[in-house]
Amino acid sequence: MTTSNNKITDIMRVAIAQVNPTLGDLKGNLALAREARKDAARQGADLVVFSELFIAGYPTEDLVLKEAFIKACAKAIEELARDTDDGGPAVIIGFPERISKGDNKGLFNSAAYLDEGKIQTTRQKVDLPNYGVFDEKRIFNAGPMPGPINFRGVRIGVPICEDIWGNLGVCETLAETGAELLIVPNGSPYYREKQELRHQIVIKQVIESGLPMMYVNQIGGQDELVFDGASFVINADHKLAVQTSQFEENVTLTTWRKTDGIWACDQGVMSQIPEPDEADWRACVMGLRDYVNKNGFKNVVLGLSGGIDSAICAAMSVDALGEERVRCVMMPYRYTSKESLKDAEDCAKALGVRYEIVPISEPVEGFESCLSNLFEGTTSGVTEENLQSRSRGVILMAISNKFGSMVVTTGNKSEMSVGYATLYGDMNGGFNPIKDLYKMQVYKLSDWRNKHVPSGVLGPSGEVIPQNIIDKAPTAELREGQLDQDNLPPYPELDEILESLVEHEMSVDEIVEKGFQREVVERMEHLLYIAEYKRRQSAPGVKLTRKYFGRDRRYPITNRFRDRT
Repeated sequence: MTTSNNKITDIMRVAIAQVNPTLGDLKGNLALAREARKDAARQGADLVVFSELFIAGYPTEDLVLKEAFIKACAKAIEELARDTDDGGPAVIIGFPERISKGDNKGLFNSAAYLDEGKIQTTRQKVDLPNYGVFDEKRIFNAGPMPGPINFRGVRIGVPICEDIWGNLGVCETLAETGAELLIVPNGSPYYREKQELRHQIVIKQVIESGLPMMYVNQIGGQDELVFDGASFVINADHKLAVQTSQFEENVTLTTWRKTDGIWACDQGVMSQIPEPDEADWRACVMGLRDYVNKNGFKNVVLGLSGGIDSAICAAMSVDALGEERVRCVMMPYRYTSKESLKDAEDCAKALGVRYEIVPISEPVEGFESCLSNLFEGTTSGVTEENLQSRSRGVILMAISNKFGSMVVTTGNKSEMSVGYATLYGDMNGGFNPIKDLYKMQVYKLSDWRNKHVPSGVLGPSGEVIPQNIIDKAPTAELREGQLDQDNLPPYPELDEILESLVEHEMSVDEIVEKGFQREVVERMEHLLYIAEYKRRQSAPGVKLTRKYFGRDRRYPITNRFRDRT
């Protein structure tokens, strides 16, 4: 505290801990919190703030219904609280809290305020999200309307994530009960252009409450979700004061000054938020990297066909893990062109990965021989084509089992939408980084990556996806002269129809009004519905849009509805 010209100016230094927890790794998360607190102390912080449910990892799903887990989380919080007896920074950190006494009983998504060697108080999340990927009402109790916490004489409101997104008036209540500023722990997952929406939400709450707000977001991959960080501060004048980086861990110090009774954050770090193409790429890379590393895989393997989807997945794998942890296998058959063989080899060389060729003639023909009596008198068709894909799937899974490698799945959202994929064949695998990218977005991102090297990647610069792969017509090469567009509309047309059906839930009539043929739209809608059983059996992948196939879009498998007039 300093005095100048009869004005009292208080100074408070708050660190944003944008670090990457692992769900269920309580010892690891506690160690991360301790290291971040030490970093904050070195920077001179008075307080360090972590993201929503940090000590447990987020989202917890039904793991919090296990009482042993709740007790272990409480123990970890108590250990961290004892650390604050050293006179260093206080802590605000998220954890799942069991309250057994008083009127406010139940299991809560809470934030703990730790200082002077103990848990000083906790605050519970009021507004529980129950839409899209969120399902908190089934596992948590809604907390009571909170009052501010008293941090060394400063009254800080601590709404938690959805408390600022919903309409329950949590921020207004905090302002009315004496809060001087708002600090919000968040678990806000990435989707395209999400950061602009976050800024809008915070500015709305700042206007309504009249208080500055610090938005502290989680970072890292958790199954299909990627948390992109990008924490920030907006002052009461609605101006951005601090913007931390996206897709990067850091502990960022912010400096706050109280002048004439009003707190404001000094201008601080102003990291640039990547453009959408770079953000999508980095989200795919982070999601893949964390899925592989957090689940204990040594490396990955994927089939490199000479096509665009496997090429972009190989490039993302190298960017995520480094060339030494990526193994690519070309599995040619009689329909594999010399062009594809060359393209796959060129891609592998550009990326520097281990590359092998495993012909599949023997297993395919073995299956055909085995089934010849059963199939006698029938016409050869899709069944026989799928034997090729399934033979490749068996080979990749054998490599996975033998060497502990995770199989990277390579189907894009266009294919997943209409079922243009083979169960137990090319759908085999543990994780799919492009599951939420439509085909034309795959092309766009491939071209973008050839011209840019994103921050934080391990792959090389230059053309990592051969231009011929981008330029040539897409084909599964399961029969002579096959092209994807033999059975599907051109991908620019298909993707717009699918985006209308999936992302915007538009009716057939509305899509036809956009200029598409009714017969084509109705057929794509039918394919979308009947492929649901395949999607239920597909590997998880990175969520990039508002309507990811998974928890965002829960359609029944058995479904006879068709939108017909």
